[in-house]
Order: sequence, then C-alpha cells, then structure tokens
Amino acid sequence: MLFLTRESIQSCAEVWKDADVELPQFDYEQVAENTRVRPEWVHFGAGNIFRGFVANAHQKLLELGKADTGIIAATSSDYELIDKIYKPHDHLTLLVLMNASGEFTKKVISSITEAIMANKNRAEDYCRLVEIFENPSLQMASFTITEKGYTLTGPDGMYLDIVKKDMEQGPEQPSHSMSVIASLAYRRYLKGQYPMTFVSMDNCSHNGDMLKNSVITIAKAWAAKGVVEQGFVAYLEDESRITFPLSMIDKITPRPSEVVRNALQEQGIGGMDILITSRNAHTAPFVNAEVSEYLVIEDKFTNGRPLLEEAGIIFTDRETVNRVETMKVTTCLNPLHTALAVTGCLLGYTQISDEMQDQTLRTLVERIGYKEGLPVVVDPIILRPQQFLDEVLQERLANPFIPDTPQRIATDTSQKVGIRYGETIKSYVQRENLHPAELTAIPLAIAAWCRYLIGVDDEGNSFELSPDPLMESLQAHLQGVTLGDSTSNVHRILDNEKIFGVPLYEIGLGSKIESYFYEMLKGPGAVRRTLEKHLNEVLG
Repeated sequence: MLFLTRESIQSCAEVWKDADVELPQFDYEQVAENTRVRPEWVHFGAGNIFRGFVANAHQKLLELGKADTGIIAATSSDYELIDKIYKPHDHLTLLVLMNASGEFTKKVISSITEAIMANKNRAEDYCRLVEIFENPSLQMASFTITEKGYTLTGPDGMYLDIVKKDMEQGPEQPSHSMSVIASLAYRRYLKGQYPMTFVSMDNCSHNGDMLKNSVITIAKAWAAKGVVEQGFVAYLEDESRITFPLSMIDKITPRPSEVVRNALQEQGIGGMDILITSRNAHTAPFVNAEVSEYLVIEDKFTNGRPLLEEAGIIFTDRETVNRVETMKVTTCLNPLHTALAVTGCLLGYTQISDEMQDQTLRTLVERIGYKEGLPVVVDPIILRPQQFLDEVLQERLANPFIPDTPQRIATDTSQKVGIRYGETIKSYVQRENLHPAELTAIPLAIAAWCRYLIGVDDEGNSFELSPDPLMESLQAHLQGVTLGDSTSNVHRILDNEKIFGVPLYEIGLGSKIESYFYEMLKGPGAVRRTLEKHLNEVLG
C-alpha cells in the first residue's frame, strides 16, 4: 500500500508511476532550503483551491526551472488542517483532476515547503512568520480565506467584537485575520519599510480593494491610539512599496469525494481518509478538482513576483481584471449557478451535474447565458465570452465527478442576485434596442428564488434553507404563505432596490416576476409547470 510521504514517492517512485500518478520533477531539498533562507511567497488559507490550483501552478515553474523557492502555507484558524493533513504527509497533496468523461489525472503537488499556524498561541510558528515578513526577499502574500476573512463588521455595520478588541490591543496580540496581516506588515515596516505585494485570490468582487481597506482600517485604528506610527499607514498607502492587486479566480475544487477516495484505495493508495475539522471544513490528503481553471491578476507588484504566466496565469491591467470578473459574475457562470441552486432545491436535486441532465433546467440556464446574457456581456478581450460560456455549460456544470450541490450554492443568495441578475437588467434598461420586459429566464430565476424562500419544495415537502444574512426579514414577508395562495407580500421583496440594484416594478419586471411566483405557488408540480410553460413559449 502506498502512502503520501516524501519517503514513499522517492523509494517507491515506480510503483507510484504504475498507479498513473505524476511525481514532482525538481530538487525539493534545495528548494526547501532556498525558501528557508530567502522566502519569496507566503499564502494564507491553506485549503483546497490553494492546494489544487495555486500550488500546482507554482510547481510547474519549479519543474521548468523558472523558480527556485517554494510556497509557505499559513492558516490563522484551522490548526487541524496543518496538524492532520499537511504535516503527516510532508506538505504533499495528491491532486486528482476529474474530466467530464470520467478520466482521472493524478499528480503529487510538492511546491509547498512549510505549513505554519498564523497564531500567537503557536509561538514557534508565529516567530517564523515574523521572520518571513522581516526578510527583504519576501515578494508577496496571497490569500484564499473566503470573503468573510476580510470582513471587519457585522450585518449591523458595527465592528465585530474580535476586531474591536484587536483595535484596542494593538499589533502585539492580533486575533482577526486582517489584524494578523496588519501586525506582520508592521513588523516589515519596522525592519526596513521593505516593499511587497498582498494578493487576494478569493472569489469575491474587488478582492484586492477589500483586503487593502481592511488592513489599512486596522492600521489607522492603531495609529489613532498611538500604538503604531502614522508612517506605518503611509507605508501601506504608498503604492511604490505596498500594493493590493485585483484578481479573478475560477476553478471548482469541491469537498473531497468519497468516490475519489475509494478509487485511490483500489489503486493501492492508502491514508486518503476525509477529515471534517472542528470548524466544519472538509479536507483530505487529496484534492479533487475540475480541469478548467482561470486566474487573472492585476500586474502591480513592487518587489518582483513569480513568473506565473509560464503556468497559464494571466497578468494584465486593472480594468481588464474587472471586465473578466464582470463577464463571469454577471453573465457566463454565476447567474447560471444561482438559477440551478434555487430551482435544484425546489425540484429535489442534490447535485448540480444531475440538474444539467434535466432538459427544462438546462434550457433555463442556456437561455440565461446565451439569449439574455451574451447580448449585453462585458467582453474582456483576453477571454472570449461565448467560448467561456460553452465550456461552463457543456463541460463544467455537467461534470458528474464534481460533487457540487445546489444547497451550497444557494447560500447568501440575497447578497448575489443584485450582481448576478441586476447588472444584466440594468444593461437592458440602458440599451435602446433592448427592453427588460422582454426577459423571461432571468425573471423565472428570480421568481424561483422567492418561491424557494418559503422552504417548501415542488412536491409540497419542507426543506432546510441555506444560510442567508437576510433570511429572517425575507421570510417575514412570506410568513404563512402556503401552496395555493394567490396573495402575499412578495412585492415587498421584489420592490427592494437594495437587493436587486434596480427598481423592478418601475422598469416593468416586478409584476412579471410576481406573476411567475404565483404560478409556481399554485400547488405540487407548479414550479416545473411554470418553467416549462414560459420557456417553451420563448422557444416558440
């Protein structure tokens, strides 16, 4: 039985190759020593997308001889990821790329040379982090910590208690992830005001600006209390020294799959057990992921950077990054995901790929993308929107080996519909030859979301709604609504311009969506009947 360790991939290399596993082709020991002495890249957020995408890209550079240092992985919260996944496997990851055809491509990722806790309670680890940030060689810190990791305030707009405490205590005892980063940046400032770049690679809008604002907000609070110099704030705001580029990332790296684990076991690869951490993160020594991947980064670095363009990463200007993100989020991927999420929950699906076998749902998302989205798509030039959309619809969403669920994607939908649908609707308002009232699939998706909020599926059975910060207020408008009702306060939801970004009733869409909603409410099977009826009408 093979086990994922450095000793195993060295002493049993032929056996690994017989199992069709590609092994790293560079001098790891030399790279690890180089990284120890002159670290260039530290990454915060040591989860699946980092291991399955970012670390793999850097490994390509190492194997091409385009880099000679590795990545240092850090996490400020989930110690089990470090102690139970990284360390027992010598920081290695078994990457399993899953084609829609069912073929698995397996590769050992070895570009991570250290894995440490960014936490004061791990004194040795934290001292190493300080040492890294005080080293002039450090080029960048990157992040995949999810959007919540950058958030300093709660839904009420007030600072979180942990943030208030950090602001009071200063840089010596940071707890919140942004306070930790500000504290480490302060140590670099004190050591020599060395330049470096902070790169958010999280899947959220204007991620670099979000990171910058949070770190500088913490720094300003400390400066106001007199616990750091005003010069530290100036250092963070000086773009000749510190930058926070924008980026757009796109790759599905879902929870580890039991199917993949069992397949690896059958091939003689052991120790691939799936771990659910105390923070409810699902992880394993392997990462299963789709083949498709995109990472576009604003080329704004102050102390050098890895030559990641050699590994397929795109570096471009700020406006182009924005346009790529807009293309993806408002037209070519995210609107389709949201439509499949809410309709999938209503129609009893638990896998996105299964929904793509449902001709009605496939027609819904094809119409949202091709017919209603592409006429107003923002074209980034460096990627072709229709080609991107083709790949999403024909390969990515339909891939049965990507265990992604509508229930996961339905999370926080109230925070998404304004971008995913509102921006396209705005474009229809602004174009002389297009009219919002002509839209059909997007209004159906919005109506399905309102119908979803009742928490009753298309067969009349209750189901658990995914978390949403506005859930309580949204459900209050629909309290007591049952199948067969023809009145409700759903107009209070649809009339909320803060949610949708546009006045739906003023532009002629509110009443249309409301009528779809009541059709979906008529009784068991009404959701499917409504979708079929109106999609068939537009197909003519």
